[in-house]
Amino acid sequence: MNIIDIIVKKKDKKELSKEEIDYVVKEYVKGNIEDYQMSSLLMAITINELSFDEILYLTDAMINSGEKLDLSSINDIIVDKHSTGGVGDKTSLVVLPLVASCNVKIAKMSGRGLGFTGGTIDKLESIKGFKTKLKFKQFIKQVNNINLSLISQTENLVPADKKIYALRDVTGTTDCIGLIASSIMSKKIASSSDKILLDVKVGKGAFLKDIKTAEKLADIMVKIGKKYNKETIALITNMNYPLGYTIGNALEVKEAIDTLQNKGEERFINLCIVLATYMVSLGKNISIDDAYEEVITNFNNKKGYKKLLEFISAQDGDINSIEINKKNIKVRSKSNGYLTDIDTMGLALLCKDLGAGRTKISDSINYKVGIKFSKKVCDKVKIGETIMTVYTDKNIDSDELLKYFKITEKNINEPKIIYKIKK
Repeated sequence: MNIIDIIVKKKDKKELSKEEIDYVVKEYVKGNIEDYQMSSLLMAITINELSFDEILYLTDAMINSGEKLDLSSINDIIVDKHSTGGVGDKTSLVVLPLVASCNVKIAKMSGRGLGFTGGTIDKLESIKGFKTKLKFKQFIKQVNNINLSLISQTENLVPADKKIYALRDVTGTTDCIGLIASSIMSKKIASSSDKILLDVKVGKGAFLKDIKTAEKLADIMVKIGKKYNKETIALITNMNYPLGYTIGNALEVKEAIDTLQNKGEERFINLCIVLATYMVSLGKNISIDDAYEEVITNFNNKKGYKKLLEFISAQDGDINSIEINKKNIKVRSKSNGYLTDIDTMGLALLCKDLGAGRTKISDSINYKVGIKFSKKVCDKVKIGETIMTVYTDKNIDSDELLKYFKITEKNINEPKIIYKIKK
């Protein structure tokens, strides 16, 4: 068996066997297959796609490339959550404490973010003192004690995915559905939670741009979960507009804190409530209606907020330490009307330029910078009203920033939050 024959086979649109995929993953991790050879295979896969069996073989090979978490000492159902990511996506910071407050166990590992703003781990590191690395015994103990711990992913968890993803990122092969599904689900399966909720984001501010592609990915991931006896539910959610009022690490943490005190943006609150409801339903084996009652009760009585404070304190974070850039720029409307569109990706790239994101994993992040909206889509806007505040030391013409917003005489229909649910 050799890599050249396997590349040619996939180039000729033939299906690879389990043995061939196992060989490729093992030998690439060992360094016996060169990057240029793996790049060639990834391109052949991207062009010709993977069958479901091939996706399963690849997922399994990546899971077996490293360690699997042993969560057997957590004596309850453990539920995991994954989001495919989007602009202003701070949902985990709201949803996980809310779910934990309903007595559901969450033992979660997250990665750092590449692109526009940081990932969940980066956001949490904007809290001074917060430990994103814990000893495994401490991690387990915390889940048993307070139902929630969230730490950075260990180096030994699915190392094949790290190596393959880094190559995909620089070879134009990131948009292959089979590769995306195996990447996400290998990490979820290796993390050893019992049940999985997937938030598949679609729209202008997400990696996936159309609902048909998002549905295909969701269906595949749910099927993979079932193959591993993990009950898996996927929600396809709207990412045409930024989530909530903020983009930027410290700003998003502050918004999550506000949201759990019922001071957040209505659409974002509703999304978090729905995601939390499905997690509680999974974790307790109860109906959606019963789960919703628990979630909305703990949202309204601030138990979710108290759980967030408990979680941050347990990992040595100082909730009062979060700093926002003192200098800011106000962007004010030049016309009357309704805010009917936002250039979500444009604002994401602006935040990256401010320093809120990274291009490579070794880049440093400025936690203090970002943007905060005073208006959301469908809101009425008057001349002189602030639409957005940009927190930065950079000199930017505020009028130039108006290009990211569309204000019209006629309003649009309220955008959907959730498009479809896949089980």
